[in-house]
This record gives sequence, structure tokens and C-alpha cells, in this order.
Amino acid sequence: MERERERESTGKEKDDHQQAWQLIINQHLKPVFAYTVVYVKDVAQSVAFYSNAFGFNVRRLDHSNRWGELDSGPTTIAFTPLHQRETDERSGAVRTPAEEEAERGPVDVCFGYADVDAAYRRAVENGAVPVSPPREKSWGQKVGYVRDIDGIIVRMESFLGGGSSTAASTSPAI
Repeated sequence: MERERERESTGKEKDDHQQAWQLIINQHLKPVFAYTVVYVKDVAQSVAFYSNAFGFNVRRLDHSNRWGELDSGPTTIAFTPLHQRETDERSGAVRTPAEEEAERGPVDVCFGYADVDAAYRRAVENGAVPVSPPREKSWGQKVGYVRDIDGIIVRMESFLGGGSSTAASTSPAI
């Protein structure tokens, strides 16, 4: 009987040990959304545009003007040239929206603001191309769209539920 208890105890200890290791492994594999990289025609020009039009502080612009970053909280917005030998060879060339206004890329950049109307006006005054002025949506959010200087769609939205920039925006993409 004592041996059975010892086996049960040893088996439970092994299970506990395996669960502890699994927890450690899972913690080390939990992703953090670190960067959004935007491929642009002119890195320095795009960094200045996003700073002026959308209100971000410039974190970094390297001396070669081939990499720039904006301070946007926990996730960095980075800019790099459309074509680079390193990335073109490894993952293929970047596809850009056609010149026609109706075409857009498969990803939109989205920024949340307490005052979407004022943010939209500032963006347009600083060179963003108006697409759709801010409008109230059925889910209780105000959303507007502009194009940046490279033709990329930028969604400008209010925070859901009266939240602030620390609240996650989980609005439908409508």
C-alpha cells in the first residue's frame, strides 16, 4: 500500500513538473506585436508625413534614410523602402495599390483618436488624401478614412465605449 502511494505521489509530481515546464514554455512563446513595417517610396518623407499628419513623434530615422520609426506606444510603426535586395530576394517584391482610387492594399493602418474630426482635418491639411470623412457607425464608433502619400489607406477612429488610447479598439472593419 505504501508503494502504491509512493507511485501515485511520484506520478503526480511528474505531472506537476510537466505542467510547470509547459507553463514556462508557453510564457516564452507568447507573442508580442512589436512592429508594423510600412514599405514606402521615400522613408524620410513618409516619417515626416506621418508625424505631421497623424501626430506621432519620430523615434528614429537612420542616417541612410532606409529605416524610420514612429513612437506609437507598445507597437512601433516602421518605414523602409519599397524595394530592398534583402527583402525582395527572400520574400518577393512589395505589391502596391494601383493608381486608381478604387484599389487598396490588403491591410489598412488604423489609428485611434479621442477627437476623430480634428485628427481627420489635421491629416488632410498635412497632405493626406480624403477618402471618407468621419461618420458615426452602427456599433457606436466614429470612423473616417484617408490615403497617405504612398496611397495606403489610413483608418482614423474613435475609441469604443468612450475609452482612451489605452483601450483596445476591436471594431468591425466596415
